[in-house]
Amino acid sequence: MKSKIVMLLVGCLALAGCSGLTDTQQRAVTGTGIGAAGGAVLGAIGGNAALGAVAGAAAGLAGGLIFDSVKKNEQASYNQGYAAGRNSSATSHTTTQ
Repeated sequence: MKSKIVMLLVGCLALAGCSGLTDTQQRAVTGTGIGAAGGAVLGAIGGNAALGAVAGAAAGLAGGLIFDSVKKNEQASYNQGYAAGRNSSATSHTTTQ
């Protein structure tokens, strides 16, 4: 029972430490954690959980950073289109009046 409480407290402290991260950092940490967990499971099936966790963490980190890049490009495209639409709307109002 005590070990469960300790694990719960450690988990809560780990999550609380992530509150001030940027979006890029959060995506990298999340990808790394998910990759490590998945890699550990697959590595345990293959006979080496530690190696699986390391490989999964590396793949998860790369995936998290790629996802972050896609989201930043998506947001930049949205902002560019929004600005173009506002400029187009503003110029059409001034030319029709």
